[in-house]
Formats: sequence, C-alpha cells, structure tokens
Amino acid sequence: MEQYALDQLKTIANVSSTCKRLEMTRRERLERWAECLERSPRPHLKTLHETEYRPIADRLALRDDGTPISVAFADPMLRAAGMESDSYGEAIRFFDLSDEELHGLVCFCHFGERVSAATVARRLRKMAGCKPDGFFAQLRAFFG
Repeated sequence: MEQYALDQLKTIANVSSTCKRLEMTRRERLERWAECLERSPRPHLKTLHETEYRPIADRLALRDDGTPISVAFADPMLRAAGMESDSYGEAIRFFDLSDEELHGLVCFCHFGERVSAATVARRLRKMAGCKPDGFFAQLRAFFG
C-alpha cells in the first residue's frame, strides 16, 4: 500500500478538508474512552514511566504503544472528535485533564508495568461523573 502526504495527494486527487469534526462534550469523550478500554482485547495495558519526573516538553511528547492513551487514539470516533495523537500532552488537551489526573490514570508509579484496562475505565467514569447502572455495577464501582 502506498502512502502519500496530503500535499502529494492533492496533485493526483480531489481532496476535501471540510470534514466537520464530531462534537463531543468532555464527559462524552471520557465515557467513550472508558468504553474503548472496556472493549479492549488487551485486559492489561502498559503504563508510562515516571511522568512526573520528566521535563515538561518530554512529558507532553511521551507515548507508547499498548497504553490506555493509545487505545483511545485507535478509536475512530475520538479521532473524528479531534484527538490528534496518542501522546501524553494530547490526552491532557483532548480529554481536558490536568497533569495530575492523567498521571493518576497512566503512570507506572501507581500500577507498576501494567494496568488493568477495567481499572482505568472505572477511574475515567468517576472523573466523568457517571453513575453505573444496576446494583452490582454500583457495588463494583464503590469497591473498585
């Protein structure tokens, strides 16, 4: 399969860049990320190492395959809503999270080498202010 830059494609095809972005609220974006994690074929995902000790520029550019952030970026709906990469900084911007909030979701110091996708999904739902449906779902959310 051949790959072309956008400028190259414009010379051989009619390319329209007027695609309207999918509008999603912060809560909808966080809920969608949680859904993606719950559907992830990988029950355990990689964490990012020592995010709090890196210089800000390095921290914002930090990324890795197989992380909770890369699961979100793989989702076409989140990309259509404006998620531009799977970097730490992009997750802060796109999901409207503080550095501390994202650190608590993806950093090695909280979980070790791997984190359960379900654990991150539960934390995202709490951040979004979602109340789980059903008695047993509420018990799981309460006891984590």
